[in-house]
Amino acid sequence: MNEVVTHHGGGSRRGTGRRRYRLAQRRKAVGLSQEHLAEILGVDRSTVVRWERAETDPQPWHRPHLATALRVSVEELADLLADAAQPPPLPDERLDHALRRPGHVDLITVGHLRERVRQLDERYDRTPSALLLAEAAQVHGQVSVLRQHATGSVRRDLAAALAESATLLGQLVWDATQRHDHTASAAYFDQAIDAAKEAGDPVAQANALLRKSYLALYGVKRPTAAIVLIAQAAAVSDSHVLTGLALLHRAEAHAMLGQARNCSEALASAEKQFATMGAQDPASALYCPSHHARLAGSCWLSLDRPADAITSLRTAHQLISERRKSTAVVLGNLAIACIRHRDLDMAISYLHQTVDVIERTRAGGGLNLAFAAARQLRPWRDRSAVQDAKDRLHSLMTP
Repeated sequence: MNEVVTHHGGGSRRGTGRRRYRLAQRRKAVGLSQEHLAEILGVDRSTVVRWERAETDPQPWHRPHLATALRVSVEELADLLADAAQPPPLPDERLDHALRRPGHVDLITVGHLRERVRQLDERYDRTPSALLLAEAAQVHGQVSVLRQHATGSVRRDLAAALAESATLLGQLVWDATQRHDHTASAAYFDQAIDAAKEAGDPVAQANALLRKSYLALYGVKRPTAAIVLIAQAAAVSDSHVLTGLALLHRAEAHAMLGQARNCSEALASAEKQFATMGAQDPASALYCPSHHARLAGSCWLSLDRPADAITSLRTAHQLISERRKSTAVVLGNLAIACIRHRDLDMAISYLHQTVDVIERTRAGGGLNLAFAAARQLRPWRDRSAVQDAKDRLHSLMTP
């Protein structure tokens, strides 16, 4: 037995309709599914389900680990476990009530807002950013208003929600403007960094710093400035995943500066970080198996090693199972690498595939790379296959 059946009025709580809603909302607020939490604690998912249904209590030896996973104290966890109530009002009703009376916002409402941000973030890599901007801005505004009136643990969780919503908005604005509006994105990332500090969330802080470094790296093309921000992100992070991502982008910054040795060392260090990450890594949701190969391919392209770039980028493409915005970046870089490798047929094929993804996702980074590939195809502009690919690309800009 790894759990204790609890009783209420002399009998089991099973079938009473009572639930530990605050416990479930806290789990969602820190980005954990029931399966992931169960994996962290070494229990079955059904055990977590019974805890949240108030059918059983965690064993004493589970509680310190459960508190750590939920980022609460043991005392706060005891309060969450003691709170077994009837179903709360619908989320939108609670939110409307909180917005009318901001001083009465509770953790359930905050958890609902964070869940909305998480769902928008999940859609980011497959959906045109312009379609997500209005809803993301609305949630961000609601979090901002409620945070002004909250105190204690509710304010801390709202600060964490603000860090998440500001980071997402920074990404959306930059992508929707085809990576041109650096100023607005930087302002959102700065807001996220400050909010993460208030929430005591090093993962959110490191993620926002890393996102801000992308503006310097891929936007204004200042790799030296990017390295400073990347170093700050790595210093703050307590995650192997985020440290690994920071090292990958540091490698690309070195590649842009023509520093091949430093680039290779950073790539190797990133690989070690990913090899040592575990299920309990607080940023595990940010990891993608294609990351290393994708960034390595970009590095080799910057260092004018197209054959190596093609090898890495093809590996990355195989590891991405869906058409995502990151897929457009991989395909766009593959098109450029094949042009430099003088494989014109493959270059055109990859350019068409890039356009296929951009048509669905409107990926700003992929679009910029596709146009870069088209410019490098100018020596062959008289070929019909080249003209067809360029016509498709230009049709993307037609309203």
